Amino acid sequence: MKVIVFTALVFLCASFANAASIEKGQALVEKGNCATCHGAGLNAPILPAYPKLAGQHPDYIYYALRAYKEGNGNALFGRNNAVMTSQAATLSLADMQDIAAYIGSLPGNLVVKK
Repeated sequence: MKVIVFTALVFLCASFANAASIEKGQALVEKGNCATCHGAGLNAPILPAYPKLAGQHPDYIYYALRAYKEGNGNALFGRNNAVMTSQAATLSLADMQDIAAYIGSLPGNLVVKK
């Protein structure tokens, strides 16, 4: 019984240690000037080629940021965009989780209603 309780506490503590912070994500988005390209509220890109980010699923945002960082500009190994590759280069995995949590919390108009 003690082993079960101890194991549960370890996993509980680990989940809190890895919990993404919306506040940290917001600070990172502001520091990175993401709205310069992705527009106000990250929902009004300045060019049609740039994606709306607000309301995107956090897992998607996290995966995309990792792909930009790990691809190093090589389309075979990740996403290939010079601006995003340089933006993601300095981010830690925790930073990416925080950014993803923040963007996922934003209201967006990505849903198409029929």
